[in-house]
Amino acid sequence: MSKYHPSFVRTVTAAAALTSNRFVTYAGAVPAAGASVLGVANSDAASGEDVPVIVRDTAIVEAGEEIALGAAIETSNTGKALTKDTGVTVGRALQAATGDGHKIEVMLLPN
Repeated sequence: MSKYHPSFVRTVTAAAALTSNRFVTYAGAVPAAGASVLGVANSDAASGEDVPVIVRDTAIVEAGEEIALGAAIETSNTGKALTKDTGVTVGRALQAATGDGHKIEVMLLPN
């Protein structure tokens, strides 16, 4: 697994069960496909638990498909990284993903 370099981590209360290395909304929920996100969960959390969310710089994110190095990233409806199609750009792939479940380093972008 790649190293990552978060510079800002914010703790939020999970509004639903969250999975580590997946995108999280500002409300602490799993995002809708293509939606704006706060950042990436740094650990698993049950609903109602506090979870650290990486908000700035880089994070390890679980891919939902094959992703090319440098590709713009959007979120799936499960919080996985996808190659940007019509959604909000939430990051850039700093590594290529070979397919679903592969974890890659992503440069998070404000959105």
